[in-house]
Amino acid sequence: MSRLGALRSGPLGVRSFRLLTGGQFTSTIGDYCYTVALPWLVLSNRGGAILLGIVLACYGLPRMVLIPVGGVLADKIGSRTVMLIADAVRCVLVAVLAVLAARHTASLATLGPTAAFIGAGEGLFIPASVAIMPSLLDGERLTAGNAISTAAMQAGSLLGPALGGALVAATRASTWAFAVDAASFAVSALTLALIPGKAAAGTVNGAAAQAAQGGGAGASTGGGGQGALAFLKSSRVLQVILVVVIAANFAGGGMSDVALPSLAHARFGAAGYGALLACFAAGGVIGTLAAARTGRLRTPVVFGSIVFLAEAGAIALTPYLGGEAGAAAMLFVTGAANGLGNVTVLTVLQKWTPPALLGRVMSAVMFCAFGSFPLSVAISGVLVRHIGPSLFFPVAAALLAVAILGGLTQRVFRMLGARAEEEPAAETTARSAEMKKAT
Repeated sequence: MSRLGALRSGPLGVRSFRLLTGGQFTSTIGDYCYTVALPWLVLSNRGGAILLGIVLACYGLPRMVLIPVGGVLADKIGSRTVMLIADAVRCVLVAVLAVLAARHTASLATLGPTAAFIGAGEGLFIPASVAIMPSLLDGERLTAGNAISTAAMQAGSLLGPALGGALVAATRASTWAFAVDAASFAVSALTLALIPGKAAAGTVNGAAAQAAQGGGAGASTGGGGQGALAFLKSSRVLQVILVVVIAANFAGGGMSDVALPSLAHARFGAAGYGALLACFAAGGVIGTLAAARTGRLRTPVVFGSIVFLAEAGAIALTPYLGGEAGAAAMLFVTGAANGLGNVTVLTVLQKWTPPALLGRVMSAVMFCAFGSFPLSVAISGVLVRHIGPSLFFPVAAALLAVAILGGLTQRVFRMLGARAEEEPAAETTARSAEMKKAT
């Protein structure tokens, strides 16, 4: 098959997928401008790590609370609609932040409520953004589509920090970085509006539906939230996954959003911080593109777990390898491992979940991933102030490693998504029984 034919038969041959990926690429550039701008607005206007942690908690708490709501709305009114509304609202809110930055306003009274509403929009957006992909691509193209989409966002996160750092360094203010983020939300909303409603109706077609249902057992679970809750209660493997996600992200939130900017602020400056984030993103691009070839792994969750353990090692070494160059190298490895592991495990979950519950199951996973964020950043702010940012990195790495190793002790976790020749018939039968209990 020619390269052109391969493109047409792959995810990039689907117009709606191209629109979604292009919009999310643009939005991610803006998001990482925001990631640079917000800490600098706080830290450069007589704020400190504690104030930064509190503002981030104001953002993270409503995000956590509204993730389940976003999952229900994605199943009920469609992922595209939820994403479009959330992007339009956040466009306006980030524009407000640009005004506050222009006035050098960095008080909790002003930043807290604005960050809270932005977090609320993010909470609605997250589960819909995960659930929409199987509605655009069939099962054969889903792994490659996740890899391409995530790689595009990683590319955006490569460009965004560099742009945000340059804007903050050049203007000595966060105003223009916030303005870029607001504009990126407008572009993303436009691309979502151009996706036909039927293309993102929230249903999985053909082979993908059959794979997700395990032969149709999950089709009848698509009622309301009660069916999703029953499915969660009956599924041992999903329970294990959620516990692992909580612990792993509790470690990651404080490291990336409090310890890393505090380390960069003390040692490398705004441009250096942007460069570190760009290295993390560059690694992410490599990792997510590599994940396109993981669709035929016999035990994909075991593979992803090994990758996450490598990520923990890189995190632990970040502050200790010779200044900015060493930190950049370890963040590159961290990004590559994170991208590869996330796409591998996420695709397994998308294929395994009953289609009618996809939005709500993904919202449960995202709720656990982001739900630990408010507490994580609040505690991290206090710890970073007392022990310094450098010591925080090995602590976060140890917690991540313990979470992954704990998951690997459970057979249902190790065998999730295993190929037929590796998965005993008894486990397939048990999985079907879990779905039936949820009906």
